[in-house]
Amino acid sequence: MENLPLSKPMVGGDGDHSYAKNSTYQGGAVDAAKSLISEAIIEKLDLKTLELDTSKTFRIVDLGCSSGPNTFFAVQNIIEAVEQKFLLSEQQNPSALEFQVFFNDHYDNDFNTLFKSLPQSRHYFAVGVPGSFHGRLFPNSSIHFVHSSYTLHWLSKVPREIVDGNSPSLNEGSVKCNRFVKEVIEAYSTQLKNDMESFLNARAQEVVHGGLMSLVIFAIPDGMPFADTRPGVVFGILHSCLTHLAKMGIISEEKVTSFNVPMHNLTPKQLEALIQTNGNFIIERMEKLGNPKKHVLLSSKGFASMMRAILGGFIREHFGNEFVDQIFDHFTTKIEENYSIFREKGLNMVDLFILLKRVVS
Repeated sequence: MENLPLSKPMVGGDGDHSYAKNSTYQGGAVDAAKSLISEAIIEKLDLKTLELDTSKTFRIVDLGCSSGPNTFFAVQNIIEAVEQKFLLSEQQNPSALEFQVFFNDHYDNDFNTLFKSLPQSRHYFAVGVPGSFHGRLFPNSSIHFVHSSYTLHWLSKVPREIVDGNSPSLNEGSVKCNRFVKEVIEAYSTQLKNDMESFLNARAQEVVHGGLMSLVIFAIPDGMPFADTRPGVVFGILHSCLTHLAKMGIISEEKVTSFNVPMHNLTPKQLEALIQTNGNFIIERMEKLGNPKKHVLLSSKGFASMMRAILGGFIREHFGNEFVDQIFDHFTTKIEENYSIFREKGLNMVDLFILLKRVVS
């Protein structure tokens, strides 16, 4: 069995380094997408093709839900829009409508914290669905609306080639895609292409004909290398931090060389081409989101805490739990030393909103 780093869930719980306490930027995208999702449902949701069963149950899934609270806001936005759509339809009785919401993430996601924090006033039946969204999760034609935010830049695994010491694709000098090595870029891009294909094919079987899927994707501006973005700078600082700790003898150089994050970002044009080539969904809408949190510059400590909420699981698994505090303490110091770069670079990544509609065959 191949021993390659797999995607991991965000840090659970409600502590200082948890995703629940360090995901305000992602929450900003949920706020920004609210009106777009509402408009999409009102304009594009065709109630006649949805195949609602006799119980009038509308099924929603959030893929990559983590442990809250952003997923609850996203779900509520969708439900309110669907109810409004039913009210506007002369042939549908909204009072007979019920909602079933599936919250999906990795098997080791903190579902306990998620369900402990479910809104008390919710008007839907909640279900946890553990498993990778790169494969099938639901029966054929059972889901009416799919939502997923800040998830599709995660790969199902690190590409095999970049950890092979005999391969020209060996990813040295970086913890993410190295822009200077053509073979590394190709390995990451191929992995993401295969993962996106699997994702779209799985959803094509699960979503009813005419069903909708809203995606918020962290993308690279067309023509800009990832290394020139603020997140790119962050991953560069993380690598220099790990290298410095290895030189100090705190962690091994071998561990640093073999550490790669299973994450890759494409441009809007590349994503559009992948979706169109797949052919199972029509792109109804694709535009940049105006995230209100985009220009809120966190303190070095706050930024390091956010990165720990995202990468803490990978760091713990690869280097060992006993080194997590040391690594992120050093990372915080490095962020502080390079803080001016954040102001110079700005957050020039793209929060991309994509609305897809299942092709009616």
